[in-house]
Amino acid sequence: MTRLPYLVATIVAGCILSAGIVSAQNYPHKTIRFIMPYPVGSSIDIAGRMVMQKLAENLGQQVVVDNRTGAGGIVGTETAARAAPDGYTLMMGGNGTLALSPHLQRALPYDPVRDFAPVTLLVITPYVLVVNPALQANSVKALIALARSRPDRINYASGGSGSAPHLAAEIFKTMADVRLVHVPYKGSTPGITDVISGQVQLIFTGIPSVLAHIKSGRLRPLAVTSAARAAALPDVPTIGESGVPGYEVSPWFGVLVPARTPPALVTRLNSEIVKVLRTPAIRERFAVEGVEPVGSTPAQFASHIKLELVKWGKVIKDAGIRAD
Repeated sequence: MTRLPYLVATIVAGCILSAGIVSAQNYPHKTIRFIMPYPVGSSIDIAGRMVMQKLAENLGQQVVVDNRTGAGGIVGTETAARAAPDGYTLMMGGNGTLALSPHLQRALPYDPVRDFAPVTLLVITPYVLVVNPALQANSVKALIALARSRPDRINYASGGSGSAPHLAAEIFKTMADVRLVHVPYKGSTPGITDVISGQVQLIFTGIPSVLAHIKSGRLRPLAVTSAARAAALPDVPTIGESGVPGYEVSPWFGVLVPARTPPALVTRLNSEIVKVLRTPAIRERFAVEGVEPVGSTPAQFASHIKLELVKWGKVIKDAGIRAD
């Protein structure tokens, strides 16, 4: 009799595994939803749509991008966490929603580790610091000097309080010893629009979303936030080499599914998405726009998220940063 519970558990586990294998073999048989917690037109929205379009072609099934914005990505992330774990809901997660918000928000409606199954680390993309051309600053050093002479009189936009661009700017303020005024928006796109119009003076944002504006002269790039210069903006220096040594913010994004999604489906999705990332057309397009494709195993992505949680927790605590 003592072996009965063990036998029952073994049979149940075997049935679950078999069901997962069968579902992976038949997957997908209906439309897949890809939750994008960021606005249409943002840098990661552009990159995500490129990958999902190719994924849909390879799978022979439609992938619908569902932009669920709000609260710096928290709204869409919570929506994905509560979705059915059947492989038909995917989500774009990033350092903002998975590594920063847990340390900035007192009552986060999801757990970045417990509520998701990582599929693959998708891309790493630096931000670029751009200003309205009317601002009398042609370099980071000039911006720092101007900000010190006019404390609390220069405004910067962000995609929302507690978002990754917000934190990038706050770290810049701390390391450069300047006082800038934060103006949060519901996503980066309206913030960019107001920098162009002169309502605010500057913004830290993804390269793809402002590259056309930089080329047209409507925005002036001062520096990128990564350790090395971006291929898309080779003549634009890094913040580290522009008077703020040691500054580096390298945002990352990856694909996740709700926790308890069958491992066989996670493996299938990982294989298909990594295949897309290795496509020459995708790599060439990403390189032009300053986006570095990665492609990792689910285990590697899970480890990356945990390491980033620790890293940014320390940064936020040491800098005394809180969401507005």
